[in-house]
Amino acid sequence: MKNPCRSGGDTGRRMARIDGRGFCAWFQSMPAAWLLALAVWAAANPSPALGQVPRIQGQGTAASGMGNAFAAQADDPSALHYNPAGMTQLRGVQVMAGGLLSGGTTTFTSPTGVTAVGDRSGSLAWPPPGHLYVVANLKDLGVTALGDVTAGVGVTVPFGSLTRWPENGPFRLVTTFTTLPLLDIKPTVAYRLTPDLSVGLGADIYTFSGLIGEGHAETRFISPGAAPFGASGSKVEVNGKDTAAGFNVSLLYTALRNAAGLPVANIGLVYRSQATLHLDGALLSNGTKVSDVSTTLVLPQVITGGIAIWPVRNAEREWKLELDVDYVGWKSVRNLDVRLSNGAVIPQPQDWRSTYATLIGTEYRWLRLDSMPGWEVAARGGYTHQQTQMPDATFNPGVPSADVHILSIGLGFLCWGQGSLFGMPCGGLGLGPVKATAVGLDLSYQASLYEDRTVSGNGGVRAGVNGLYQTTLHTGGISVRINF
Repeated sequence: MKNPCRSGGDTGRRMARIDGRGFCAWFQSMPAAWLLALAVWAAANPSPALGQVPRIQGQGTAASGMGNAFAAQADDPSALHYNPAGMTQLRGVQVMAGGLLSGGTTTFTSPTGVTAVGDRSGSLAWPPPGHLYVVANLKDLGVTALGDVTAGVGVTVPFGSLTRWPENGPFRLVTTFTTLPLLDIKPTVAYRLTPDLSVGLGADIYTFSGLIGEGHAETRFISPGAAPFGASGSKVEVNGKDTAAGFNVSLLYTALRNAAGLPVANIGLVYRSQATLHLDGALLSNGTKVSDVSTTLVLPQVITGGIAIWPVRNAEREWKLELDVDYVGWKSVRNLDVRLSNGAVIPQPQDWRSTYATLIGTEYRWLRLDSMPGWEVAARGGYTHQQTQMPDATFNPGVPSADVHILSIGLGFLCWGQGSLFGMPCGGLGLGPVKATAVGLDLSYQASLYEDRTVSGNGGVRAGVNGLYQTTLHTGGISVRINF
């Protein structure tokens, strides 16, 4: 069947006209394809971490407190996400679980003074992005035939947040709501090649589950009155889901050690591959299915390099400084063409640009405190600068993307066997013969301060997106860690 938006004839003439323009022109001017405008919500929501990257970077609260500059440290179970090669530094079996609470607003002001406020569908985004890691050093468990191998699996919610705009707002025909509750399942192994060099290899299996949100990607807007969206003012929803896989490879090299053999200079490198999601779903008008739809999103490759140094590292205290740089190949998102069940293809050019992020973090750790025997306490801080990947011509208010500055602080507490927690020894916690050797709690806070962004040059229905966007987001994180 011919694409009615690429041909004339009766079909083309029957298309409804919006604001003096044909349906096809209106359809083609929609931002970033409804089905995955939400996918790039992560490109604007650095609350749980850096927005504008293909994952929420805040996948471990200790790392979040350091501005996510963790690729060259990678010494807790969240190494499975930040730099899997670092898992070889972990002993025994370690488990970490946590989440991030994200809130904040985007304020829009049009050239004529019309305003609107977008939020996270309430005071806090729900469900919150979360993470779970289980890591086991096989050599410590008596499995020596494979050499010095550490294995683990993680589950994260890389795009767990959402954005909502008023249904009577200035760009209601473009977007009112987007969300992408995508799961990333991460089976991973790491191998210590030499005392100073480790490598890691893992998979990223992206999928959806009804346990997180409604189990599909979703975006909503108000119908302009053109087919196939129903009468003017109808509430339109487009959703879809898929499962796709990518991979990651990494290394961690210790360039310098102190007299006690502890690293004082590390270098980390991580490569994350592209992954392609072919989202299949439905278009609904006022809750009634109108058509099957699909689109394709290529999650871009990411290259991360980091260097960490410890100016102080002894038996009593440690001080780390780290600098990481991320390259994100967003240029892979050239279009998000929408395919309808009748065979029509609606072109949705994007022409995003690749970006860089600079991450700086520090941690000061007290290993022996007279006032808290058996405890370690850490104070953390960090700063991140992230570029926007989205040009004005394809700007999507569901993804209020702009250059962003993220300030981070954090605290960490780790209680070893001889310490006590609520009057109980930390080494005595557990079930039956399985006892913990340490229990930890990490807390973090991030303030994401977007640079003001003025969008211009859009016409027709999309003229409504032109204006000033001002965004500030806040994120609180918590992780619990148990070593066995």
